[in-house]
Amino acid sequence: MKKLFLYILGFTASYTSLHAQETVYPAPAQKGLVFLKNATIHVGNGQVINNGTIGFNNGKITAIGADVAIPADDVKVFDVNGQHIYPGLIAPESNLGLTEVESVRATNDFSEVGEINPSVRSIVSYNTDSKIIATLRTNGILLAQVVPQGGLLSGSSSVVQLDAWNWEDAAYKTDNGIHFYMPRLMPRGNPFGAAAAGPGSDAIKAAMAEIASVKAFFQEAKAYALAQKHDAVNLKYEAVKGLFDRTQKLFIHCDLVKELVVATDIAKEFNFDVVIVGGTDAWLITDVLKQNNIPVILTQPHSLPVMQDDDVDQPYKTAAQLQKAGILFCISNEGFWQQRNLPFNAGTAGAYGLSKEEALSAITLNAAKILGIGEKTGSLEVGKDANIVVSTGDILDMKSSVITKAYIQGREVSLEDKHKQLYERYKYKYGLK
Repeated sequence: MKKLFLYILGFTASYTSLHAQETVYPAPAQKGLVFLKNATIHVGNGQVINNGTIGFNNGKITAIGADVAIPADDVKVFDVNGQHIYPGLIAPESNLGLTEVESVRATNDFSEVGEINPSVRSIVSYNTDSKIIATLRTNGILLAQVVPQGGLLSGSSSVVQLDAWNWEDAAYKTDNGIHFYMPRLMPRGNPFGAAAAGPGSDAIKAAMAEIASVKAFFQEAKAYALAQKHDAVNLKYEAVKGLFDRTQKLFIHCDLVKELVVATDIAKEFNFDVVIVGGTDAWLITDVLKQNNIPVILTQPHSLPVMQDDDVDQPYKTAAQLQKAGILFCISNEGFWQQRNLPFNAGTAGAYGLSKEEALSAITLNAAKILGIGEKTGSLEVGKDANIVVSTGDILDMKSSVITKAYIQGREVSLEDKHKQLYERYKYKYGLK
């Protein structure tokens, strides 16, 4: 009987650990005034407030500073003495919630058949029940840009907050941009070492033909947008109307100098609000990008350089070079599960020329500005959403950063995730508790 009891107890503990995430619910709307005091507050715009206090109510920041008066009645006050407060981190360029297991096709819902699909909306495929989402919150990432992939014009992205029942609840800014994946303007050789299947110029010629087809689509869409009425509604042209009045951005995914020049030409030809995504060679043409006011989302800085004659640490240094040139940029880790390492990517940029506060801005305020949500979030300022993270140490340092509290629009969200559950499960299994 005793053995049976112990077996049931062990099974219950394992079952509870495995299924605990299903009983973690999205937090309800914030009600009542909350204050966090005695912390080092990193505003996100370069300013640091020592021994500061931040207050928020109904999802908005109401007070912040070193001398904030806290009312005596009807408030919640948390003393986070010795800890650090940051704006919620923002992960741009992600397929979070659009895929769960890369090798299982049924869990992948981020691309559509065909080359020109601007009417595809990533937001309606966003799965708020993804087990990956909680692992991002644990590292302080509270917002993400959900991006479609595949083809040339893959569709529209949206920004989501990472504590929601469904995609409607998650939507923070819908259809903020259209994504153009520019074909690589580089000759391609045979991967088996033999001669190329054809002259290198043929690959570039084919790529230029695809770029021309996208430009032709934009010309037709422009004519459609200018027309007073239409005999029939064209969903693809309707989807890009916002590009012409600049209520939407065109995110152009490209890396090489030639591709960046083409992206700049597209911005000038159509007067689009263009953002470069990737931007490996952006450091080589900072003057062109600055002149045309084109921001850059640097993707996966923990990588090798594209060109053999580049410095091996060039991807680490690019952020500092863009900062010095006065170009608006942010940092992304691409993918979905990889995004949990976003703060540490920014930390690497901080070790290669950026100050810590500049590195923080690269994953908070800069990202918010580029994604079109800078008026709502990205920094800790009165009137902005209370997207707040509390950490025991430097959030950019994986050794010292332990997130103790996180708030999305003033709602304290759960920091439970699958990683923690499995950690506890196997501690129990091997008698380490």
